[in-house]
Amino acid sequence: MQIHTVHTLTELRAALRQHPRWALVPTMGNLHAGHLGLIARARQENVPVVASIFVNRLQFGPNEDFDRYPRTLQRDTELLAEVGSTLLFAPDEAEMYPQPQTFRVLPDPALSGILDGAARPGHFEGVATVVMKLFQMVQPAYAVFGKKDYQQLLLIRRMVEQFALPVTIIGLDTVRAEDGLALSSRNGYLTPEERAQAPQLQAALHALAAEARSATAAEQLHQMEQQAMTRLAQHGWTPDYITLRRRADLLPLTAQDLHQGTPAVVLGAARLGRTRLIDNVEC
Repeated sequence: MQIHTVHTLTELRAALRQHPRWALVPTMGNLHAGHLGLIARARQENVPVVASIFVNRLQFGPNEDFDRYPRTLQRDTELLAEVGSTLLFAPDEAEMYPQPQTFRVLPDPALSGILDGAARPGHFEGVATVVMKLFQMVQPAYAVFGKKDYQQLLLIRRMVEQFALPVTIIGLDTVRAEDGLALSSRNGYLTPEERAQAPQLQAALHALAAEARSATAAEQLHQMEQQAMTRLAQHGWTPDYITLRRRADLLPLTAQDLHQGTPAVVLGAARLGRTRLIDNVEC
């Protein structure tokens, strides 16, 4: 199957005029089976699919991996053609930001300033700004995101609701390797030894999810979270957080939440060597 590739906004808008409704799958490239699952899910809406590939400088901190983030456009194009994407939008930085992006989307700090937002200041401002810009460029009827980036997905849902954007956000369950590791472009940074250890993060999340069912107070739950981080650190990891939160807003669970069985999610972020991995488990 062939895929039409465009690199400019003018080309994109000309291509989009061929169909009245589109689905969008935004990516930063270096595609894997998780990304291809997003494309497959988008095709279920029976509309053509545009995938975007753009490594967004705005969401990287000054000491993060923007320069070494893998860029594999030729291979990505071949994969998108195989899975059935209709259109690829692959702008360069000058096309995406022809002038300094001084107008930004500032997410609610109650959501963007916790967890990954606390560990990566400014990250979600960059994410929200580029996603808003892509939504304005493509004007999709649907947009598909993975649940691996759980906080990001919730933030984008909130942005769409509060700005009354005419796009339906679809979240897709995390795609995993056979040993349970969540697929991520950054997995390629892992050494063979680190790759063998990497499933320990998911195991730690599952262990906390099982243990937390016995908690009756927020203080007890906090102690369990600290113990989970300590156990992971003993295996050579540097955890940013391992925590049980409410799915609805990612706030800590109260004693009442624990008693009522409020839907929750265990989220974790930790460094293994030079690589920072994130994961989550709904419970």
